[in-house]
Amino acid sequence: MSTLRWVRLDTSLPRNSKMLTLLNNRDGYRTAFVYVCSLAYVGEQGTDGFIPREALVLLHARKSDAQRLVEVNLWWEEEGGWRVNDWDEYQPSTKEMKERSARARAAAAARWNKRRERGNDESVQSAK
Repeated sequence: MSTLRWVRLDTSLPRNSKMLTLLNNRDGYRTAFVYVCSLAYVGEQGTDGFIPREALVLLHARKSDAQRLVEVNLWWEEEGGWRVNDWDEYQPSTKEMKERSARARAAAAARWNKRRERGNDESVQSAK
């Protein structure tokens, strides 16, 4: 069973001052794309905002993109990689997503069991 993985993207992103600063620089559009890819990567990997240095290639990024993202304060540099600025303020944590997923699975199982029981009750009644 596959699950839909998503991240929240602020609808004002195109006019965010940090983004506008990026877009006014050489290769700014490329770096803006890297930023969006970083959101997707972090959401998919469940790293709560952390991007390891080794992941740059997965984000279609160069070191210069990472540096520009740090300069405009969309990423913070930290040991072993970077962290998406304010990730925990706008995105659910990995723990929260796991809890939601568990609740959804439990609810789906309960609905399935209820349907199955109803089906068995109907079979028993029609046999009488």
